[in-house]
Amino acid sequence: MLASLANTFCNCFKIPELKSRILFTVMVLAICRLAAVIHIPGLDGAALAAFFESQSKNANSILGLYSMFSGGAMENCAVGALGIMPYISATIIVQLLTAVYPPWSKLAREDGGRTKLIQYGRYLTVLLCLIQGAVMAAGWEHPEAIFHKDIGRLVLYGPNLIWWYRIQTVLILTTGTMLLMWLGEQITDRGIGNGVSLIITVNILARLPAAAQGLHDMFAAVRGVEAQMNFGHGIALFLLLAGVIAGIIALTQAQRKIPVQYAQRAVGRKVYSGGTSFMPLRVNYSGVMPIIFAQAILMFPQYIFTMAGQNLERSQSNGLRIIGDVCTRLASVLHERSLFYLAVYSLMILFFSYFWVATQFNELQIADDLKKNGGYIPGVRPGQATSDYLHNTMSRITLAGAIFLVIIAVIPQILAYNMGIPYQVAQFFGGTSMLIVVGVLLDTMRQMESHLLMRHYDGFLK
Repeated sequence: MLASLANTFCNCFKIPELKSRILFTVMVLAICRLAAVIHIPGLDGAALAAFFESQSKNANSILGLYSMFSGGAMENCAVGALGIMPYISATIIVQLLTAVYPPWSKLAREDGGRTKLIQYGRYLTVLLCLIQGAVMAAGWEHPEAIFHKDIGRLVLYGPNLIWWYRIQTVLILTTGTMLLMWLGEQITDRGIGNGVSLIITVNILARLPAAAQGLHDMFAAVRGVEAQMNFGHGIALFLLLAGVIAGIIALTQAQRKIPVQYAQRAVGRKVYSGGTSFMPLRVNYSGVMPIIFAQAILMFPQYIFTMAGQNLERSQSNGLRIIGDVCTRLASVLHERSLFYLAVYSLMILFFSYFWVATQFNELQIADDLKKNGGYIPGVRPGQATSDYLHNTMSRITLAGAIFLVIIAVIPQILAYNMGIPYQVAQFFGGTSMLIVVGVLLDTMRQMESHLLMRHYDGFLK
């Protein structure tokens, strides 16, 4: 198996076009990683990096999630601290508006409409970068308000230059994100794989050394203290990792093939013969989006209740202190280690799985297109009956995919908060990280395989 994979990988470099695309992709990704280590002038990220390292067990926070997608650039106070997430957020907003805003829905079906929508997404990316950059600059200026702990002064400028620091930081952060967006588009056009997805994947994989160190500390006896894990635990973790990867691959690849029959039709003087094909419906149509939505929404109430509780409990009024105590209790209920959080988290993933399908999968348009092209599903009447059939079929397979997605999503929480495994290790046993990494690698290997098969070489995927 390993010899076959090594031989297939070597064959990639025997094809000049594929070789140049791979090397170009690697070079651009290396440039993207530089954006995560080059500090913004006037900022000292050493204290912040040390704080994030000490808080690794609480990595499943809004800041931890952002840090993961930026590849550690945020705690380094680097030029790429915003990462590619503003572009991802803008793209998601445009997609959702296209599904619910009629003028944009009509524009998407016109010639050149998709190009205009992509341009709108870029404008929105700039706006989000300016807003998030201003918030991040303020956070670095007053870190104690964000982290509730005195971690030292991060801004090296004096009070008379503080406005210069704010303007400079916002412009640098916005420029960094736009540069990453452009580099991602260059990879998509001239490299191999989806550029934006590969940038996120490389940023996630940048945490592997820290995860490897954490894994080593779990099995190593330090200063006479017995190791936390033994050989049996190691075997169990290995089997769990293999099972999670296999499950994610199955979930990513799984699809329901709907047979479609095309009748013979005449267009002008040409007569097109009928035939049979398949309409693939993906089991996990929404991908990783339900997990990201659920995490983002659940993180804000906990953060708000925590801040309110800490501020109100210091009040001189007994009534305000009681309200502060209630806020603190609510924050503990919404903590990642509580069963209530896991239950709400799971339900929200199920909800957003259906929400994404409802906004992005247009069964009415598909049924209409089939009818216009002389296609029909055997045993189902064209038109409304076809639309109802597709809706019911998609609802059933989405339920199966969403349940499996919930299982993969809660594994890191259970490992980190119920079994004492550091979150920097647990995040590679499921959740957002593994879904993105496995999905992107599969897509990249599929593109490489298309080049190999055209030159009559064996591919990666069997």
